Amino acid sequence: MIETRNLTKHYGAIRAVDGVSFRVEPGQVLGFLGPNGAGKSTTMKIVAGFLSPTSGSASVLGHDVEAEPVAARRGLGYLPEGAPSYGEMTVGAFLGFIADVRGLTGERRRQRLDDAIGRLTLGGVYNQTIETLSKGFRRRVGLAQAILHDPQVLILDEPTDGLDPNQKHEVRTLINAMARDKTIVVSTHILEEVHAVCTRAIVIARGRILADDTPAGLEARSRFHQAVSLTTPNPLYAKEALGRLEDVAKVEVDAQDSRVTAFPKPGRAIFGAVSELIRAQNIPVSELALERGRLDEVFRTITGADAAQPEGAR
Repeated sequence: MIETRNLTKHYGAIRAVDGVSFRVEPGQVLGFLGPNGAGKSTTMKIVAGFLSPTSGSASVLGHDVEAEPVAARRGLGYLPEGAPSYGEMTVGAFLGFIADVRGLTGERRRQRLDDAIGRLTLGGVYNQTIETLSKGFRRRVGLAQAILHDPQVLILDEPTDGLDPNQKHEVRTLINAMARDKTIVVSTHILEEVHAVCTRAIVIARGRILADDTPAGLEARSRFHQAVSLTTPNPLYAKEALGRLEDVAKVEVDAQDSRVTAFPKPGRAIFGAVSELIRAQNIPVSELALERGRLDEVFRTITGADAAQPEGAR
C-alpha cells in the first residue's frame, strides 16, 4: 500500500531524510515515531506528493508519487501537521470545496460529506468559519477532508498534537475504527499514541530509521521488561528481602514515591516469587505490577546521541 526505497531529502548541507526504506501493508497502523526534527514530516510530505525527494522513490497503491502523482493521490488521504485550511471559509464551504477537488458528484458526494461530518461531529459548526474554531475542531475539519473521499491509505501527521485528553480520545477512536479497512501512517512524537492506535512502530532520528518493530517488541527491549514494581511504606526492607531471591538480578528503590523495582536475571520470570515473598513476610504493599517495559526509556536509548547508526549497521 505504501513503499519507500532509499528515500533521501537534502536542504543544502542538511540531510533531513537519509536512506529511508519501509513498506506498509493493508490493515496496518504504522506509528512513525521520532523526536522533533527527526525527519518525520519531511518523509510524510514526500509520500503524500508535496515534496520531491533528492533521491530514492515512494509509491502509494503501486503508483510512484512522482511519475504518477494524480493516481497516487487519488487513493490517499493526508492530514498535514497543524491541519492547515482556509480560515475565512465556513466548515461546510471548505468540505464542499474538497469534495469538488476530489471529483465527488451527485449522491456519492452527499453520502461522503454526511459521513465525514457525522464521524467528526461537525454538524454544530457547519456554518462557522474555520478561523473561529478551537484547535480541536480545526483538527477535526482537517481529518474530515482527509477521509472525505474514503481513501484506502491515510497519512496523519501529528493528528492529536495540542489536543486535550477528550479530543485525543475521540481522534484515536476514529483511527482505530478506520484501521479495519485502511492502511494508516501516524507520524507522532507522542509515545502514548503508539500504545493507543499502532500495530507497528518505526523509530526515526536524524533522518534515519533506527528501529522497526511492534509496540510490544519495542517494550521488550526495555530493561524494565518483566521487572516487578511495588509500592510499600518500607522500601529498604523490601529491597533487602527481594535481593535475596535467586532469580532477581538487582533491586532499585525510588525513595520519592516509595517504589521498589526488582529486575530479573536474563530469561527468568520473577512475578510469582515476588508475590509469594510478599505474602510470606507480610510486606505491606499498596501496588504491585509486572512491567511490560517502558517505551520512553527505549525511545531515549534508541534516539540518543550515541545511537546514530540504524539497526544492523554496527
